[in-house]
Amino acid sequence: MQDYFFALADAFALFTRGDEVSLANFAAEDSDFVRLNKSAVRQAGSVEQRALSIDLIHGGKHCGGTLTLSGDLDADREHLRAAIARYRERLALVPADPHLLYATEVQSTQQSGANRLPADRATAINALIDAGRGADLVGIYAAGGIYRGFANSLGQRNWYASHTFNADWSFYLAGDKAVKTGYAGFEWNAADFARKVDTARAELAALSRPPRTISPGRYRAYLAPAALSEILGMLTWGGFGLKSQRTKHTPLLRMLEQGAALSERVTLSENTREGVAANFQTAGYVKPDGVTLIERGRLADCLVSPRSAKEYGVATNGAADSEAPESLDLAAGDLALNDVLKRLDTGVYVNNLWYLNYSDRAAGRITGMTRFATFWVERGEIVAPLNVMRFDDTVYTLLGNALEALTDERDFILDAGTYGARSTGSVRAPGALLSALTFTL
Repeated sequence: MQDYFFALADAFALFTRGDEVSLANFAAEDSDFVRLNKSAVRQAGSVEQRALSIDLIHGGKHCGGTLTLSGDLDADREHLRAAIARYRERLALVPADPHLLYATEVQSTQQSGANRLPADRATAINALIDAGRGADLVGIYAAGGIYRGFANSLGQRNWYASHTFNADWSFYLAGDKAVKTGYAGFEWNAADFARKVDTARAELAALSRPPRTISPGRYRAYLAPAALSEILGMLTWGGFGLKSQRTKHTPLLRMLEQGAALSERVTLSENTREGVAANFQTAGYVKPDGVTLIERGRLADCLVSPRSAKEYGVATNGAADSEAPESLDLAAGDLALNDVLKRLDTGVYVNNLWYLNYSDRAAGRITGMTRFATFWVERGEIVAPLNVMRFDDTVYTLLGNALEALTDERDFILDAGTYGARSTGSVRAPGALLSALTFTL
């Protein structure tokens, strides 16, 4: 795959004339997909696809598009030649882009992650089927290689490859009752998967008890890593980009302008080195291994795309145009998982959240619904599942004055999205023990 892309990139550079500059971004995958329902395989298949996004630049103008590639190098070269000719004709018709910025200093890199996926592709599927015996296991398993490349006519070449798996599944009980969990990573570990299955089985048994409804109010709560990752995901909606901060669109506006802070337990970073997203950007800038976004509760650095860098006259740190984190990492705490229920004592144990949105963006106020297995806990014991509730609270409560502890173990959560291609977004998140969480209905 790498040799194919570099050969195509060499041809791409030869097609560039005079003082034109060309940028090329390669995206490919070879993935296995398996869907399960009632603890049996219902659909299985494999996908191999390749695409090349190109940008032809002349002066302050640029024009480009995305080509679907066949994998036949000779045919794809001709496809590319014809596309560049079309874009060259269109350059005369487009205006100059005042925020255009791309890497002109050649900085080539290569990162090819080892393929530690099971040699027998059936290993994970058989484990899922075995885990679901006597229950209704439903979900999707995706695994394989993801490849990214960058090249320009100035001679820069960057390559990135990663091999991951993602088992996103639930034990379904009845109606709206299910226990959702997931297991993702770079290397399948049978013992780690078995622990997740055991936990989910125990929660499935508790879910079969008669459900309760509690009155609106403030309750002690524990947010499991999957639930906390949803909260963190909301913060990526403009929370850490230079553009959103300069335009006052960030949901962390009180931190930016009024000196508000989160708990000192919160250190949040963009951890590119241990993520799944590529370590270079589409304009050719190489990303640092990490960018600290919040350090001990205080705003630290922000993500700066090349376009924002040009607009505001600052240096870029290789962020994507969206300036949203792609490999989010919340540092662990010191709360042992086995002590969570004991420390919670009496309150709400939340496994999953969904339908999140801002109820007051400028104030950092978030609302959403509980989902799947949410339990009422008394004296450190799960006593009943809870019916669906809505919460509404600020990030300054959830990750601020109400945050008592973070767990010492974290989940690696891969975005299960496959729209167009497998997502490379990831979150490393612990669980969070809260002294209070506001439920409104």
